Amino acid sequence: MNGESILVAEAATPRRKPEWLRVKLPNGENYKKVRALVTEHKLHTICQSGNCPNMGECWGAGTATFMILGNICTRSCGFCNVATGRPEAADPFEPARVARSVELMGVKHCVITSVDRDDMPDGGANIWAKTIRSVRRRSPRTKLETLIPDFKGEWQNLAIVTAERPEVLSHNLETVRRLSKEVRVQAKYDRSLEVLFRAKKEGLRTKSGIMLGLGETEKEVLETLDDLRSVNCDVATIGQYLQPSKEHLPIIEFVHPDRFAFFKEEGLKRGFRFVESGPLVRSSYHAEKHVL
Repeated sequence: MNGESILVAEAATPRRKPEWLRVKLPNGENYKKVRALVTEHKLHTICQSGNCPNMGECWGAGTATFMILGNICTRSCGFCNVATGRPEAADPFEPARVARSVELMGVKHCVITSVDRDDMPDGGANIWAKTIRSVRRRSPRTKLETLIPDFKGEWQNLAIVTAERPEVLSHNLETVRRLSKEVRVQAKYDRSLEVLFRAKKEGLRTKSGIMLGLGETEKEVLETLDDLRSVNCDVATIGQYLQPSKEHLPIIEFVHPDRFAFFKEEGLKRGFRFVESGPLVRSSYHAEKHVL
């Protein structure tokens, strides 16, 4: 493979999805049970807000990724389907509702993420900590993965979360360095690496993910994997970017599964404990494996 080549030169409107990106519609009793729990306890999930293609598979298996601190984000990333605007005040009872739902679902591995709350002095860190503690009280055997924001580089707020010592601390780079400013308007590539570096320094297992199909080169993807390993990141996820609407960034390429397999092999060569790489892979896909 030519590491200098552009994956696809033209920025075009999304073409018809290839066969490897087609998924079954959500169905089944477990899916209905999870949906009912989410509705009953007034919970937000990134599965819904992020329009995740694996929602049917994951909910059908009785698992979900909870999204705390509301469902309105203070940032406007060009790839993300979560609504942007002025969020409502954080709900102090949300941690208890999440914990109760985890207990009812009986999940062994719980993934929690959040919107960015740049409007809050602590970036939502104390709600994060309270949620982790609440889940552990209700369901002490459940392993916790926290997919966190960058807290604007306010490291005292990050420390509030890392002090709770989740089994996995996840923070996504989302894309390669060159495209980062366009894809994640208010985020910074090196600041994200610093989040992972500081979490690893606290002895936590760390994880990050990127999307393909936004115009990155093969060389840039490999450099991103190198950057993640430079901060001793343990787990990498690599998936296909899917455009949520016409207002979001266009898909430059539907990357073939063989290319994803190549990047998985390259990631493992670089020393990652786990690499999940495939068109439908998302941050929490097969997350329960990553604590082994």
